[in-house]
Amino acid sequence: MGMSEFYGPHDDAESLATLERALDLGVTLFDTADMYGSGHNEELLGRFLKDRRDRAVVATKFGIVRAPGEYRRTIRNDPEYVRRACDASLGRLGIETIDLYYAHRVDPAAAIEDTVGAMAELVTAGKVRHLGLSEVSAATLRRAHAVHPIAAVQSEYSLWTRDPERGVLAACRDLGVAFVAYSPLGRGFLTGAVTTPDTLAADDFRRVSPRFQDENLRANLALADTVRRLARRKGCSPAQIALAWLLTRGDDVIPIPGTRRRRHLEDNLGALAVDLDAADLTDIEAAFPPDAAHGDRYPAEGMKGIDV
Repeated sequence: MGMSEFYGPHDDAESLATLERALDLGVTLFDTADMYGSGHNEELLGRFLKDRRDRAVVATKFGIVRAPGEYRRTIRNDPEYVRRACDASLGRLGIETIDLYYAHRVDPAAAIEDTVGAMAELVTAGKVRHLGLSEVSAATLRRAHAVHPIAAVQSEYSLWTRDPERGVLAACRDLGVAFVAYSPLGRGFLTGAVTTPDTLAADDFRRVSPRFQDENLRANLALADTVRRLARRKGCSPAQIALAWLLTRGDDVIPIPGTRRRRHLEDNLGALAVDLDAADLTDIEAAFPPDAAHGDRYPAEGMKGIDV
């Protein structure tokens, strides 16, 4: 997402170099969506996939409809839109089949059975291999899975967003569904890179994110300090601590840090070598209980699509 929008200016050359480096280092899952940069991100990934398609697992999403450059959105899950969105994504990606196709957000006014039924038709047609859902409740996941097997649920999960532990993660495990954790670094906050919104680009999404505002930000900075302290003790980076913690949550939890630069990619992959012992995990749990973060994850518009 950040390679196209929401986190300040993007650099296609560095993005493509980062994707290439990721593949060289053994990363195989590449996650995008039709709304990232209003199609730019799928087109960028499509450029990268030429001559590499057989080495990559491609995930993309549909359902959030935005005007270019606007945060305001609507959610569409109706069957006709599902079919049209899939064809458009295939064209931008330049591929014949999407490995994992997510409903990016679920419209509470639409029956999930109808949406997943339309997605299942895409599997039958050979346009999609596996189905996924994003930011759904445990109850919605169970209803969807009864229509067609759901391979993955993607929702925000990190030290400062532990909402999945309230039920959906358990439902995933009960049904044999993988859990893909987006924003595992707290949109960069857990790395210690953001201490004031004044340093962010004018069009950076975090300028309007409640967790980066005023009293919320001041309270959350203490959480970032805890991550830095633990990182110093372990001789690693704060990002590696945050990712290593997620990797202790189970082999079915797959973090997808939204890396835009090669140096951050390489630092993130260093989390694989960080061993958190029982004392480390006890300290982390004490500092980060499930509701430790101050402020909502999104502005009011974005919160409408959470845990539907």
